[in-house]
Amino acid sequence: MLRPAKYSGQYEYYGSCFLYYLLKVVLTAVLVVTISEIAKRSTLFAAVLTSIPTMSVFAFIWLYIDTKDVEKVSALSVSIFWLVFPALALFIALPLLLKQGLNFYLSLGLSMGITVACYGLMIFALKYYNIN
Repeated sequence: MLRPAKYSGQYEYYGSCFLYYLLKVVLTAVLVVTISEIAKRSTLFAAVLTSIPTMSVFAFIWLYIDTKDVEKVSALSVSIFWLVFPALALFIALPLLLKQGLNFYLSLGLSMGITVACYGLMIFALKYYNIN
């Protein structure tokens, strides 16, 4: 297994743990770079790949491998579900700001700010209605 090996009652070697984290980072980075390269050729295909909750699936897999706790995976899934809604603000705000002629980076920053505000509102609403 890719976890620190317990040997003679002490943790002796952390290299396998580092390799495990490196694997997680590399696989995630490869996915992001691959999708950005595909987007240069086909925005539709890149959008389909991006809309598939690949990062969520990776998070479920890594969490399960790390904890073997299906309750934590389930809780993460429910949390992601509720936070998808405020995330959609980015995809609404960005094209609207770009169509207004704003600079790309300014539009992206404003869109991200709007999204953060929507996350705050959603978290407040979830707490208000006692949804964990």
